[in-house]
Amino acid sequence: MPRRLRRSGRKDPAELSITAFLNLMVVLVPFLLITAVFSQITILQLNLPAPAASDGVQKKELRVEVVIRENSIELGDGTRLVKRMNNTEDGYDVRELSKLLLAIKANHPEKKDATILLEPDIEYDVLVKMMDAVGSAEVFQAGAVERVELFPLISIGDAPIEQKKKAKRKG
Repeated sequence: MPRRLRRSGRKDPAELSITAFLNLMVVLVPFLLITAVFSQITILQLNLPAPAASDGVQKKELRVEVVIRENSIELGDGTRLVKRMNNTEDGYDVRELSKLLLAIKANHPEKKDATILLEPDIEYDVLVKMMDAVGSAEVFQAGAVERVELFPLISIGDAPIEQKKKAKRKG
């Protein structure tokens, strides 16, 4: 009796077919690359104030200073406080600041620079909002909203310490 070969115990390895997977990748990779949202980095150009030059003759020039404090916004001309705008329930009163800056720009159209001074604990988002408000404003003209350039050359710095805080530190 011839010996019968038993194949039940011995199986051939299954062949791995990756054709379907490769077809999927050929379609999926270009689709993902096309629909991917690439992050864009926006760079804000800042101009730092130049060191004070002492010529002997100093011309009185308008300076626009916006001081951002914890509870208010102060608009000054470099030597004195023009207006203090206390915070509203919604936060900083950016609308009132824009109105005042529009009035200053109307009187001094050649002026392009401004300084924003911040207290140490002011959040970065507030700085960006203030830079937007100082740089340009939306004006309603002839039934349409128009963006007007105010003071696009913005310098930033540290706000001077308030007199109340100075008194608390001394005492």
